[in-house]
Amino acid sequence: MKRAFKYRFYPTDTQAAELSRTFGCVRKVYNLALAARTEAWARQERVNYNQTSAMLTAWKKTDELAYLSDVSSVPLQQALRHLQVAFTHFFAKRAKHPRFKSRKKSRNSAEYTASAFRFRDGRLTLAKMRDPLDIVWSRPVPEGTQPSTVTVSQDSAGRWFVSLLCEDASVGPLPATERAVGVDLGLDHLLTLSTGEKIANPRHERRDRARLAKAQRHLARKASGDGANRAKARRKVARIHARITDRRRDHLHKLTTRLVRENQTIVIEDLTVRNLLRNHNLARAISDAAWHKLRSMLEYKARWYGREVITVDRWFPSSKLCSACGSLQGKMPLHVRTWTCDCGTTHDRDVNAARNLLAVGLTASVCGAGVRPQRSTPGGQSTMKQKPLLREP
Repeated sequence: MKRAFKYRFYPTDTQAAELSRTFGCVRKVYNLALAARTEAWARQERVNYNQTSAMLTAWKKTDELAYLSDVSSVPLQQALRHLQVAFTHFFAKRAKHPRFKSRKKSRNSAEYTASAFRFRDGRLTLAKMRDPLDIVWSRPVPEGTQPSTVTVSQDSAGRWFVSLLCEDASVGPLPATERAVGVDLGLDHLLTLSTGEKIANPRHERRDRARLAKAQRHLARKASGDGANRAKARRKVARIHARITDRRRDHLHKLTTRLVRENQTIVIEDLTVRNLLRNHNLARAISDAAWHKLRSMLEYKARWYGREVITVDRWFPSSKLCSACGSLQGKMPLHVRTWTCDCGTTHDRDVNAARNLLAVGLTASVCGAGVRPQRSTPGGQSTMKQKPLLREP
């Protein structure tokens, strides 16, 4: 299993200048190749990677683009390969048409293959550089492995990172267990488990909201343009955003790793976060909770460790269905946090939802796709709508 190990590093002035030139050249080559392919497509012609690679050789020989020869050629070739992958996804209707890279908005990154770097004794040296990078090794690289690719990037806060793609033999199926858990996502509590445990929502963005608002007001008072003062204020805002993002990601990693290690099967609800964000009263809190990121972490970690993630259809009435007798209640607004069923059972809304998700997930995984519960039509007749309760992750 290949994994990326990401570390922060602190370049010298010379290294920072070289990497900044490389980022600019990568962006330029990507945009030139995208423009060439787009123009060819308008003429009902197709241009592939090999043709853009030949174009790159010709561009380097011109006076206008001769500076492309000053940086390593490998990141430039990798940019063309990334463009080829983007068009492959576009033609397969898995993604939108590739867009041009912006100097201010696009991510600064450059990818080096094995021929463009040297990794020996924990020291990484890139092509066109004499000295190795000053990397903070926050965790060890798998012993005895050699990186296949190295990606250098700089975020909007000005921090430098290097990512090493290595083969990790430690990733493999965990010992099987019979434990299964249903997970209900929320805002008051980030997760509610079918065991009754509730995991608090840290609300990372709310904790730094005052600092962020102050920094944004300071940035808004700066004159527009590329001035040094505006750039300094922009970096201060970016650092606060980076702090929020890092803390949120760290918390989600710890939480998802715990769930995957403790349970063989995890049942979650298939929420459409994009649609939920249209509620302007809750959009900020939903974005801060990062439900989509949490689900993606659960899914790829489950694949790593031989676990199973089951997703239940978003229309399944998990909150309104009594987990004791199975009766379906009427309307239940969000402010109703506890309710009592006709059978006399008092439910916590979130715990009841998690238990229902677990029950239907385990049932459908054994018996196949299920259907929605019976609902009464205005004429009094019941209908059984054939809609799958499960979806593949």
